Amino acid sequence: MEHTALRPRPLPGRGPRTGGGPAHHPHTASRRGRRPRTLLLGACAGTLLVLSGVGIGAVGATVLGGGRDSAPGSSPAAGSARESGPQATLGVEAVDYGSPGALVVGVHTPGPGYRAGLARGDVLLRFGGARVDTAAGLARAVARARPGSEVLLTVRHSGGGFQQLTVVPGVVT
Repeated sequence: MEHTALRPRPLPGRGPRTGGGPAHHPHTASRRGRRPRTLLLGACAGTLLVLSGVGIGAVGATVLGGGRDSAPGSSPAAGSARESGPQATLGVEAVDYGSPGALVVGVHTPGPGYRAGLARGDVLLRFGGARVDTAAGLARAVARARPGSEVLLTVRHSGGGFQQLTVVPGVVT
């Protein structure tokens, strides 16, 4: 009786060849030109991700209240006299939605939007009495709001249902 545990058999492809002819190599595909093509595709994908992140970050900073005037030392336009009081923040990041509204892509956990019940995927349709058509419109409406005063939001949730929420905008520090 032969004990195979004492004398293991070779793995397939590792044993002695039984047939004649040239040796068979399973992975002999040409690799010429793969590295530059991979590097080029990676650079393009990275550039695309950086550019899309910059756009989302800029709108998010504006809605969060981090957006300031266009240049340091620039004065506001004559028709837009701005109070020197505290600025309001909603604590959400939003982007333009295909139809009217601003799509919420991020909600800061300790923040006014989170306390009001906003979630990622919600579409903000009204902020107080102002209709919200774009993320920039939402930023303008939040900038006009007074921190600490209740504002009524009209929201379409990702499931399709509409809801009115009360939010108290916070103060940008």
